[in-house]
Amino acid sequence: MHVPDGFINAPVSAAAGAVAAGAVAIGLRGARRELDERTAPLAGLVAAFVFAVQMLNFPVAAGTSGHLLGGALAAILVGPWTGVLCIAVVLLMQGILFADGGLTALGVNITVMGVVTVVVAYALFRGLVLLLPRTRASVTAASFVAALVSVPAAAAAFTLIYAIGGTTDVPVGKVLTAMVGVHVLIGVGEAVITMLTVGAVIAVRPDLVYGARGLSAPLKLRVDGQLVEAAPAAAPAAARSPKKLWIGGVVTALALAGFVSFYASASPDGLEKVAADKGIDAKAEDHASAGSPLADYGVKGIEAPRLSGGLAGVIGVGATLAAGTGAFWVVRRRKTAALEA
Repeated sequence: MHVPDGFINAPVSAAAGAVAAGAVAIGLRGARRELDERTAPLAGLVAAFVFAVQMLNFPVAAGTSGHLLGGALAAILVGPWTGVLCIAVVLLMQGILFADGGLTALGVNITVMGVVTVVVAYALFRGLVLLLPRTRASVTAASFVAALVSVPAAAAAFTLIYAIGGTTDVPVGKVLTAMVGVHVLIGVGEAVITMLTVGAVIAVRPDLVYGARGLSAPLKLRVDGQLVEAAPAAAPAAARSPKKLWIGGVVTALALAGFVSFYASASPDGLEKVAADKGIDAKAEDHASAGSPLADYGVKGIEAPRLSGGLAGVIGVGATLAAGTGAFWVVRRRKTAALEA
């Protein structure tokens, strides 16, 4: 759902940019409460993982594909404030390096794909977790529902922005129906990816999942027909290094972006399909970074598509990981400095 330049007029794009800048500024302050020495590197990993999975377009209807937005996943894994920053980092890297999502539309994209998805998903997720039993299964199920709803919510948010500042004269009702309709289907894919990822991390390191903090169900074993609490591990979970999880996550992201992405659907995504069908792309503009060596997720000068796309994906994961980890490390250091002052 990367909005190109030219879909939204300049004044509304500027206003969306101000909203996005404000959200990022608030996110920087809020992230100080969410990040510590263990979770700051993981936040950078989440951004890199979202970047990688966004390269995996999956078919949702005839001639239409979808991809992860990632707001729900990031918010549940590392917290809502940090989640907004994760998506902002991903969109910035995509816009500058890969000509994906317009630069003048960057504020629109951050608002729609970052702020709206995180706010809707995390609010729904927290509400469900409070209502459901405090178990790992409940957290995983809540992540599915939250991710599912966040995608059509983002589609509705784009439609609202288009209604205010669209550059073409297409009835808003038609845009809304088409956008929400296709993005409900995309939301199912988003929900499955989010649920599987959250479930996998909870299975190995529940203490590192922000949305799973406070789970009170201890591990129990059946002994002589009775359930008894297992003896605590030699070192509490909070004291264990997240290094293995971090390495596993980086390897997974590199494999997805560098290899699996070659098999992604080549069909236009939901927004591209709706834009072409309804004519809202009539005034789309060329991307300012169209001449980038990595534009369109390929390395210029390398003719082999598999090698070109795979190498571009690996570079993207590395750049996003470096940018995200660096930014979150600075946020954590500022938190530490403030506490010591």
